[in-house]
Amino acid sequence: MTLPRLPLLIAASVGATALMSGCVAMTENHYGAERQAVARIGDFGEATLINASGQNIGRAVLTQGPSGLLIRVEADGLTPGWHGIHIHATGECEAPFTSAGGHINHADGAKPHGLLNAQGPDDGDLPNIYADEQGRVRAELFTTRARIAPEGPGQWLWDDNGSAIVIHAMPDDHKSQPIGGAGDRVACGIMAAG
Repeated sequence: MTLPRLPLLIAASVGATALMSGCVAMTENHYGAERQAVARIGDFGEATLINASGQNIGRAVLTQGPSGLLIRVEADGLTPGWHGIHIHATGECEAPFTSAGGHINHADGAKPHGLLNAQGPDDGDLPNIYADEQGRVRAELFTTRARIAPEGPGQWLWDDNGSAIVIHAMPDDHKSQPIGGAGDRVACGIMAAG
């Protein structure tokens, strides 16, 4: 009796074992082509969000997934409506938050701003968040272009000068340069390992 060949099952099993052990893994599909690296699942960090007066208005919790970063945002005291939110290249939050620098976008072949830009997006771009009538935001965002794991896909946020998450006064139109018309920086949080 001949047993059937199971290349897909074996590849999936090897990938699952690597993920469970907490390391970065490269897996192969049944054609032998290499897929993207996966990051160490479960690494986490946090950013305390402050407004221009230095008051604590909430937090952003970062959790590493296998192919990207999940960001949970909880904030109060914002103007009701849509707000742009981006990952910035420097872990500083001195009002008016220009100390956070521009977006993380230092990879080879850096791209222009905008999730809807045909040549974009840059690595710091995120979907808009919405503040309700009381100015509260409760949202989860996901990006494949940033990571807090030591290795894997996306820009590493724990580099020498750190990173920050910045909330803007207006919504991001996801196309125009340099920040999609999102306006002033109204909240900022320095991202730190948890």
